Amino acid sequence: MSNEMQDSGATTSGIRSLRELLDLAVGREANSDHPQEDSGLAEALPFPFLALVGQYEMKLALALATINPDVGGVLLVGPRGTGKTTAVRSLFNLLPLVERSTCFYGCTPEDISTGGMDAVCPDCARKFGENQPLTRLEACKLIELPLNARLEDVIGGLDERSMIHERMRLKRGILAQADRNLLYADEVNLLANEIVDAILDASAQGSYTIRRGPHAATYRSRLTLIGSMNPEEGSLRPQILDRFGLRILVHGLENPQDRLLAYQRVKTYRSDPRELIGQFWAATQLACNEIQAARNLLPGVAVPPQIAAVAIRMIQRLGIDSLRAEITLLEAARAFAASDGRNAVELSDIRAVAPMALRLRRSAFMLQYFHERSLEEQELMTVLTEIIPII
Repeated sequence: MSNEMQDSGATTSGIRSLRELLDLAVGREANSDHPQEDSGLAEALPFPFLALVGQYEMKLALALATINPDVGGVLLVGPRGTGKTTAVRSLFNLLPLVERSTCFYGCTPEDISTGGMDAVCPDCARKFGENQPLTRLEACKLIELPLNARLEDVIGGLDERSMIHERMRLKRGILAQADRNLLYADEVNLLANEIVDAILDASAQGSYTIRRGPHAATYRSRLTLIGSMNPEEGSLRPQILDRFGLRILVHGLENPQDRLLAYQRVKTYRSDPRELIGQFWAATQLACNEIQAARNLLPGVAVPPQIAAVAIRMIQRLGIDSLRAEITLLEAARAFAASDGRNAVELSDIRAVAPMALRLRRSAFMLQYFHERSLEEQELMTVLTEIIPII
């Protein structure tokens, strides 16, 4: 992508979709005349997503996962200092609106529909009876998983606060708090196995149950998992890697001008975060609106049978066994089409998302294993036919 871009204030007015905005945001300069007071920020001051220089594929993958949770999350693989964590945290001002429980225990109308009044706390049961809402629209949240998190922190445990209701309840853990949110696990390859297993099972099922003695509770965990790792610090178990939908190989910036621009933006951010945020605030607001619009459009985006057939044929040619490849590829293509304001997937969408959806899915071990088993099967059938001829 060329660096000869117009400034932020000049380009945002002509943007027609999130896809075009990301194309333009790869390396452009920002409008430094944008008033800082318009940013409306008080405490959270993450680095602007659109101020990240280059790294188009990483930004696109994060945007697609935000639009469509069914892509199965994102894994960022790369060396230290390439902006992986910064990129994830910069999603803060782009996250769409979701239905959020107003209760400390996370009670929702869905709990009542599936488990009756006993499935919610007394306060929510009363509100439901009085026809008061149990949820409200709030921005999706980015929840970070601490590297030193304990299993109880992740899944939850006994909550002494419930004694005010004269009943023992289990408190929600990080997984339940991440319901309908983004859960970010930095250095995911260094997490304890029991933590990773709990996260993968809960995210795959969309809910999980914890038991403490006679007490048990089931919590929803419909989350989008984002992980990052430095392969120098250790590999990722194959069953964990398979659960991540989009896989991004994050390289350092190669263009010297891009590296200088990245340095200048970081320098500005460190000296005055509001200055850099103000420069990109108009584009950030536009991107946020486009992501919300794409999410709203997504349910109506279809994959024509002929397009799906091409995608599946490509996956088979690559020798990929996991059916998650089709899910990720087609769901990412739907999100890509929605980001461009279209209601049908085209071959160009498949081509755009295929590398990030299909890389790191073939196993050299399994290829060799099946090859050896095939030779064994051939020998077995030869001997069987010689000893017991087919009648």
